[in-house]
Amino acid sequence: MAPSPSSSPSFLLIFSIFFVLFHAAPSFQLQLNSLDISALLAIKNTLTDVPGTHFFSSWDFASPRPCSTFAGVICSLDNSSPNPTLRVTSLTLGTGLSDSPGLAGSLSASLSNLTQLTQLVLYAGLVTGPIPPQLGNLINLRVLSLTNNRLTGPIPASLSSLHNLHTLDLSFNQLSGSIPPGIAHLDQLKVLILASNILSGELPKFPAIQELFHIDVKRNKLWGRLPSSMPVSLRYLSLVYLDLSMNQFSGPIPKALFHSRLNSMLLQRNNFSGGVPTAASSTSYAQGSIVDLSHNLLTGELSPILAGVETLFLNNNRLIGRVPDEYVNSISRGDTKTLYLQHNYISDFPMQSGLALPDSVSLCLSYNCMVPPVGLAACPASAGGQLSRPAYQCSVYNNGTAP
Repeated sequence: MAPSPSSSPSFLLIFSIFFVLFHAAPSFQLQLNSLDISALLAIKNTLTDVPGTHFFSSWDFASPRPCSTFAGVICSLDNSSPNPTLRVTSLTLGTGLSDSPGLAGSLSASLSNLTQLTQLVLYAGLVTGPIPPQLGNLINLRVLSLTNNRLTGPIPASLSSLHNLHTLDLSFNQLSGSIPPGIAHLDQLKVLILASNILSGELPKFPAIQELFHIDVKRNKLWGRLPSSMPVSLRYLSLVYLDLSMNQFSGPIPKALFHSRLNSMLLQRNNFSGGVPTAASSTSYAQGSIVDLSHNLLTGELSPILAGVETLFLNNNRLIGRVPDEYVNSISRGDTKTLYLQHNYISDFPMQSGLALPDSVSLCLSYNCMVPPVGLAACPASAGGQLSRPAYQCSVYNNGTAP
């Protein structure tokens, strides 16, 4: 009778090998690199849980497996040395929970010793002090997000050395100084968010071939003209996003921005001047598109280039003349749902008498050089109660002597 599989020599040999390996595994357990352990200890020594946060409660340095037990730490095997070890590749500081007040303290320069790090995230909290310039040594970093804290000082120029960086988000801090020019030349950079700081100076010149998805530098003190080489390939998933609002930019808006199919372009409350350019070709806008050019110094007649934008704010400028038919057609169809043109010097809105707009449309034409059509007022309270400008203002403006 043939021997059963369980009693064959080959089966017993294989079983014995697995038995030995299984029981011997703890002695061969991979250890976290000692340099990374020292770095994590230094990081913990400069940060602390704000009362109500329990992030560091799991950081027990007596633990034999910090990669499995430390909150926010992710490790990967490093085979580059003769004795393979685990290295920290992702570090998230804080829980990110809405009911957690976050961390306090400062960022340790020892973060730069986590040389295999690809992602560094600091969630909202009360962390103060500068961004360590040593972070520029983390050449594998792809995501650097240090948001919603109280970081001060300049953006380190050394971050321009992070050539693998995909996302840089330093928003909602108290960073000052200018944006390092080298940031604009990081060829892998796709997302740049520096909003709500105290940054000043001019926006760096981006290479024309730069493929940024998302730029947000609103609520700073940036000034000057926008570079004519602003990247025209901006796209954020299916949504294009550019937010330069509430700064001190001046000069004309680069024509390239009006031809890049930007679906979200927020340039309000600056000092942009010149006109809205004429379209060289048709431009389409996706559902949910928004363009806000309000509260600037734009002049001249409005061109049809922005017709079809779902939410369009052109109020509080110095636009004159007749509104193109394309805008009237767009709101009549309901493609444009919000069109604010108040506080300009517009003289005609060519809408047929008695034509009713869809209920979803908000159209504001108050305080222009015309009387808005009866029944079409859907203005915000900030537009004021006057339907049209005094005649002398329109006369002075049309003679080219407006204040």
